[in-house]
Amino acid sequence: MLISLSVLITPLFGRVDPEQVQKVCGPEPKLPCRLGYQFGGKDTADFIHSYSIDSWTNKIVAIIMTLVIALILRNIANRMITKITLRMAEGTMSEKVRERTRTVFDGSPALLNQRRAQRAKTLGSVLRSVSSVLILGTAAFSVLGSIGLNLAPILASASVIGVAVGFGAQNVVKDVLAGLFMLLEDQFGVGDVIDVGTAKGTVEAVTLRVTRMRDVNGVVWYVPNGEIKKVGNESQNWGRAVLDIPVDIAEDVERVKEILQTTADAMAAEADWTELILERPSVWGVQALAGDAVIVRIVLKTAPGKQADVARELRERVKKAFDEAGIAVATPAPAT
Repeated sequence: MLISLSVLITPLFGRVDPEQVQKVCGPEPKLPCRLGYQFGGKDTADFIHSYSIDSWTNKIVAIIMTLVIALILRNIANRMITKITLRMAEGTMSEKVRERTRTVFDGSPALLNQRRAQRAKTLGSVLRSVSSVLILGTAAFSVLGSIGLNLAPILASASVIGVAVGFGAQNVVKDVLAGLFMLLEDQFGVGDVIDVGTAKGTVEAVTLRVTRMRDVNGVVWYVPNGEIKKVGNESQNWGRAVLDIPVDIAEDVERVKEILQTTADAMAAEADWTELILERPSVWGVQALAGDAVIVRIVLKTAPGKQADVARELRERVKKAFDEAGIAVATPAPAT
């Protein structure tokens, strides 16, 4: 392009002797020096060559190209991160369970959207910041190196500061890294009921450093993400209500199982509960023999976080069904 430009303007201002240009601008004359000789003669070309103006022109072009490429890469990276985090925010739920979960919340996916939005926002913000720092930082060092600045002292100072900050804030770094992986793996989110060992409750907020949750007594717990060694999530994908019904040992077990199955099936067929109970209830049978009691187990697969509501309702219905059928509910013998 530069050669073409000089070829186009040469006829306008007359030809110059290449040997004279090489004497002033060097064996490989660059465009600024050649144009200076073309327009201003030997003195102008000698001035440009003496003060390396042609070299600075090349440096300025390189700097501009570096910054433009860095901004383009940053924009592409941010767009890709946004798309990826929005897709990851859908979580690990199957489409069937996701549609059921939307219906659970009165036909409005407000809580589900809040969980997705916070997860996508946090992940996107962190990843976009990291990509921007890496891309723009690399571009900045390239620019500083191209203008002749010695980068060795800067890199050495940055390394020392990084080691000092990392050593002093290692707990914060640990919490942030744990929070980042927790969000990437979608271990839990806003609205989930979780058990982290030291506390159990409903998650109200999740950040990279800390998780805020409220237990059944209304107490708010702030748990650093780095301190969470294991977590039990009662609200992910689906739940299961497990009821162990104790009846007198003299009762007919098959009759008891039939009453439990009928009662649970009737409940699952009602409009108020059909969206909360994902599959047909299943009576597993005798779970244990405890003194004068027989423990019969029935389980129901439920929408996430709704197992307690389903279990409470089914207990009431089983009590009424047993009363009508004259079945005695026993008290299991205490474990010894």
